[in-house]
Amino acid sequence: MDNSLSKKIDLSLVIPVYNEEAVLWELYKRLNPILESLKLNYEVIFVNDGSGDGSQKIIEQINKKNLSYKCLAFSRNFGHQIAISAGLDFTQGSAAIIMDADLQDPPELIPELLKKWKEGYEVICAKRESRKDGSFKKLTAHAFYRLFNKISDISIPLDTGDFRLLDEKVVITLRSFREKNRFLRGLFSWTGYRHTYVTFRRDERYAGKTHYPVIKMIKFALDGLFSFSALPLRLATWLGIICSFAGFVGIIWVVIIRFLPNYTSSGWATLMTTVLFLGGIQLFIMGMIGEYLSRIYTEVQNRPLYIIRDKIGINLTK
Repeated sequence: MDNSLSKKIDLSLVIPVYNEEAVLWELYKRLNPILESLKLNYEVIFVNDGSGDGSQKIIEQINKKNLSYKCLAFSRNFGHQIAISAGLDFTQGSAAIIMDADLQDPPELIPELLKKWKEGYEVICAKRESRKDGSFKKLTAHAFYRLFNKISDISIPLDTGDFRLLDEKVVITLRSFREKNRFLRGLFSWTGYRHTYVTFRRDERYAGKTHYPVIKMIKFALDGLFSFSALPLRLATWLGIICSFAGFVGIIWVVIIRFLPNYTSSGWATLMTTVLFLGGIQLFIMGMIGEYLSRIYTEVQNRPLYIIRDKIGINLTK
């Protein structure tokens, strides 16, 4: 298929890649027949997020087999959310689909996403009807989405990931957002475009290991919460009020019992417990403030979101 610059591209796919050499050929075997059957001008942009295995060589081989498959290669690992953002920066399609390379996002869902798009929706999410992940991951993901919607300034569709279709106008809007600690699922909803979803059953990874261990999951969750909610700062205020009130009640109680019969001075354990409790609250509040300050510091540095080492099949400069 000729995807020259003179030919309008109908559909772009953005696929972040990080150490996925065991998956890429299988992804191509499942994805390519679906894209060809659509009879659309398409492009697939792999974003190599600093892979240390043979992913880049496989992408180059796929590009030689089919020039519609392109690549952005980062100078190092910048993270999944940044990789998606970079791919969206270079898409040319009237619609763009974001999907992972590990085949947990099934390519077979693409026609359904396109059907909803043609009905006039601008953001079509792939909602997980079920998922074959570990119990811990399913439980924490379930809790996170609901907690996020309770405390944040926006609401995101429950049980959805980054697998979705975006209209071109949504992509153009997202390109104007250059924040460094980004939570794209929140940004998609923040834009306010017409949303809907299609459901699917999420399988296990085709091969390889997850790139989201517990530490990365926690950081990802914190990025979402601190990017779209000021509740932690308000929580600090309320904790201060509660502790002050408790302290005031404690003073009154000490004065009262001082004049009771048979009063004896004691309470070393109580004193130490109180001091440690209040000290813990103070450190907790300082930690939350520090999270906001660290994000402000990162934004003020104004470094680029990513550095591209190489491009394959992409002639646009952005």
